[in-house]
Amino acid sequence: MRIGAHVLRSGLFVAPMAGITDRPFRTLARRYGAALAVSEMVSSRTELRESRKTRLRVDHSGEAGPISVQIAGADPAMLADAARHNVALGAEIIDINMGCPAKKVCNVQAGSALLGDEGLVARVLEAVVKAVDVPVTLKIRTGPSPDRRNAVSIARIAQASGVRLLAIHGRTRACAFGGRAEYDTIAEVKSELRIPVIANGDVRTPEEARQVLEATGADGIMVGRAAQGRPWLFRDIAHFLETGVHASPPTLGEIRAVLLEHLEGLYGLYGEEQGARVARKHIGWTVCGLPGAEDFRGEVVRIGTAPAQHCAVNDYFARLAA
Repeated sequence: MRIGAHVLRSGLFVAPMAGITDRPFRTLARRYGAALAVSEMVSSRTELRESRKTRLRVDHSGEAGPISVQIAGADPAMLADAARHNVALGAEIIDINMGCPAKKVCNVQAGSALLGDEGLVARVLEAVVKAVDVPVTLKIRTGPSPDRRNAVSIARIAQASGVRLLAIHGRTRACAFGGRAEYDTIAEVKSELRIPVIANGDVRTPEEARQVLEATGADGIMVGRAAQGRPWLFRDIAHFLETGVHASPPTLGEIRAVLLEHLEGLYGLYGEEQGARVARKHIGWTVCGLPGAEDFRGEVVRIGTAPAQHCAVNDYFARLAA
């Protein structure tokens, strides 16, 4: 798959998730086979550029390219300026967020709230595409609500504006993350476009990845929540799509090594105190389903320092190995 000058090794993408897809998470997902891992969304508001949160979100130190940064906002001029700013910082692809259903985002008419104003969508996309000389991609939902699924119309606007790739979550803004994703709309969009279309929503297993590709005709799959604590899911999907059989599951030693590496990455990015807090959810996701995981999660949330947390994880896996 090609996005501008960038040739991707597969059609497997990491969905941008606020508070999740930071540099350590993206690094692990890419190693396990994700062709592209889009950053957490970055606000287009200029006054937030120097905040610590924004600086950490745009930290791509040592990260393999292409670097894709997602920007969010509702003002075409501000989004164009944000695109230029992030390209100057090293972004090689600019992704525009029109998919987030969070109230704090939609209340300022950003994210999936933009889908309700097709004229504004056109102005935003035209402004951002003209502002930068790197490829622009777009993430959307199927529409504002189930009775107004306008993804086909939005997709046509995107392609005409010069957007190079479109990712679609198979739910509307009103659906948030409830119910089941639907793929008929994605299939309809795919049939209308020349640019690559990536299907997103409820892809949790290799079998589901194949089913969604067959149902939509999409060029690739975007995986979000199912990859939390399971970066090897991308390897599993790729192997299954290629061979039709399942890859060997990760060994206990591999899970331990991945989690410890993830912890070190979080401590290095955020500092030990904040990194230990951020790490708690990743530890919980990673050990889910392992023996004694419930008790161990309860133990981890009471640990306040990075060294003690790291030691506790080591000890937990040593007990399992014994």
